[in-house]
Amino acid sequence: MKVIQLHLQESKLIKRAKQNDRKAQQALYAQYAPKMLSVCRYYISNVHDAEATMLSGFFKVFTHIKTYKNEGSFEGWIRRIMIRESISFLRKKNPLIAVEEIEVYTEAVACEMDVQAGVAAIQKAIDALPDGYRIVFNLYEIEGYKHQEIAEMLNISVSTSKTQLFKAKKVLQTQLRSKKNRTNEIA
Repeated sequence: MKVIQLHLQESKLIKRAKQNDRKAQQALYAQYAPKMLSVCRYYISNVHDAEATMLSGFFKVFTHIKTYKNEGSFEGWIRRIMIRESISFLRKKNPLIAVEEIEVYTEAVACEMDVQAGVAAIQKAIDALPDGYRIVFNLYEIEGYKHQEIAEMLNISVSTSKTQLFKAKKVLQTQLRSKKNRTNEIA
């Protein structure tokens, strides 16, 4: 019963927010801001830039909330806005540079993220990736987009999307293995 009550409460907040009720907008912001800051941080390594992007994203959320048709998850709708806003921020900062395309993949790279490396180390490794690698990695591995969708979103070819993901996994694998080796040498 509690889940149904929470859904009804959210529906009422959305309805009031569509009528420009500032308290309802504030309640929705308070509910979703922490998660959406995390989404922005996936793409933008600087926390202050991620916060500014999140705020810009919420401005768009409340400006366009009347277009939300109560179909699907409201959180998912906000999340897509945050992703697009993050990508726009990165494009403005410096254009995304796509690496050369690889036509044939001779080896499959499994990105084995050792849990012992810790979440902070993994996030640091992801943050260190070049923008193009990081964006494609996050869109594919974290958000679950397909390469065709990523290609359309970033205005690149499908094979470039695949190449970016391949190279991102390769770099992450190398970084995390070298960190693990350094840790083992210390111990």
